[in-house]
Amino acid sequence: MIDKLEFFIALANQKHFGRAAEECGVTQPTLSAAIRQLEDQLGVMLVSRGSRFQGLTPEGQRVLEWARRIVGDTRTMREEMRAAHKGLAGHIRIAAIPTALAMVPKITAPFQERHPDVTFSIISRNSLQVLSLLENLEIDAGITYLENEPLGRVTSVPLYAERYHLITAAGSPLSERASVTWKEVGDLRLCLLTADMQNRRIINRHLAEAGATVRPTLESNSMIVLFSHVQTGRWASIMPKNIADSFGFPSDIHKIPITEPDAEHLVGLVATHREPFTPLVSALLHEARLLAESEKGR
Repeated sequence: MIDKLEFFIALANQKHFGRAAEECGVTQPTLSAAIRQLEDQLGVMLVSRGSRFQGLTPEGQRVLEWARRIVGDTRTMREEMRAAHKGLAGHIRIAAIPTALAMVPKITAPFQERHPDVTFSIISRNSLQVLSLLENLEIDAGITYLENEPLGRVTSVPLYAERYHLITAAGSPLSERASVTWKEVGDLRLCLLTADMQNRRIINRHLAEAGATVRPTLESNSMIVLFSHVQTGRWASIMPKNIADSFGFPSDIHKIPITEPDAEHLVGLVATHREPFTPLVSALLHEARLLAESEKGR
């Protein structure tokens, strides 16, 4: 039953029998047969079928909720027994918004020092993708904004508040100022994150509230791309202070606080709320709380 539920979750995520089979490491006929057996056991149709996958039935949507819960609990049980027998070991999958990537080593490095048999995968995603991956059991935890958009049923640990700076090359407009306003920043040639990023939606809102029109001449989903274009001297950007600090900017790149308002937005670690947590996620939440306490004292 557990294997069949895992196949069903994969199909719901991939929306394609072939890709779901590939993800599960089985043939497509094996996966299709398992889904039909699951339907027979439950006495309901779970999948709308034609020549290809057409979505889940209403009963399928409800079973998907149960499947995630049951599979999540099963994984927790297996991991807890493995930890009891061998100590904490395994693999943690984390998705983080681009502006939080520089913060991730502050969690993973001390965590791995305490638990050397744990490995990590870190991917960059926008805030909505982080929550979707979490819901679909494709990651163990995410790092994202805790405000502005609904998080759903998660446990969250606030880590730090983003504060925004104008990042610009020496000799460019406003580069010698001690601070600038959102209105002034809106008049510059800007390179910003793409519109699907919550950071960009936050910046758009603050610029609009200041009466500025958002007209970036370059967009990217990579902070490295934005930084490399700022270095040319032709663009300026708006970045959270923490990630600007992490780049170790040369002296010819200036970081200038943006005021009116002096905005800040909370970023934290999120994990699907369940009792008990897997040993790995429980330890990760503990590490996040330690980091949050150290950040408060800075």
